[in-house]
Amino acid sequence: MRGEVARVLSEILGVSLGVLLVALGLDLFLVPNKIAAGGVSGLATVIYHLTGAPVGMTMLALNVPLFLLAVYRLGLRFGFRSLYGTVSLSLVVDALAPFLPVPTHDPLLASIYGGVLSGLGLGLVFRYRGTTGGTDLAAAVLRTYTGANVGQLLFLVDGAIVLAAGFSFRSWELAMYALITIFVTSWLIDQVQEGISYTKAFFIISPRAEAIARAVLLELNRGATAIKGRGMYTGEEREVLLVVVNRAEVTRLKDLVYREDPRAFVILADVHEVLGEGFKDWREYYRR
Repeated sequence: MRGEVARVLSEILGVSLGVLLVALGLDLFLVPNKIAAGGVSGLATVIYHLTGAPVGMTMLALNVPLFLLAVYRLGLRFGFRSLYGTVSLSLVVDALAPFLPVPTHDPLLASIYGGVLSGLGLGLVFRYRGTTGGTDLAAAVLRTYTGANVGQLLFLVDGAIVLAAGFSFRSWELAMYALITIFVTSWLIDQVQEGISYTKAFFIISPRAEAIARAVLLELNRGATAIKGRGMYTGEEREVLLVVVNRAEVTRLKDLVYREDPRAFVILADVHEVLGEGFKDWREYYRR
């Protein structure tokens, strides 16, 4: 019970920190420079510059019907963290706006740094199983009507908001800067959720797979998994070894494979997160 309470508190803290970073990105860089980078926040930015309506309250007004429609169409799967993230972001954006300076009026710098803060913040919110509402809710609801892919719907909704901003501000340059922000934000969301790659996966194809696997076990103290395969050109049955190592062990494994079979075929791939023996403990994942 105590562990469950600690986990919930850590998730609320993580969502709160993410919300703060997103709010800083909006107040410091995006809203003052008319960069409407998609989403409900982008639409609220357009409305703010046209009417003067507070960004946070506009976001909340747009999110409430979306949230209610999502509950109606999809049930109560969003939970407390999603409602908390949605409401708190709106409140924090308006609470901080009067007290924060505008560090730059260069739209390129604003689009990059606003995207960095928003991406880090949203990545934390998603990592701790929350949301901030917005177009992800809209896309989820639209999917129940159209059956289209959520990613495609998100792209269409955000694209429509960027186009609307271009028309409203009569500046296609600002729309292009908004696309930079969307790209930076999306990339950083993935980095925060998946983690920077510190591990590598080797796929090793060799007739000496057993000798290579034995050397991996004895010299690197790593496991190896044999996957049955067949060469389509020769028709021969082969074993493909899968070995996961950290970055410090990459060169040692390459040397080991070359020593056992200089003609081995090796594929090296980035791995963003490894859970299990020898790497990250599963309990660490659930303590986040």
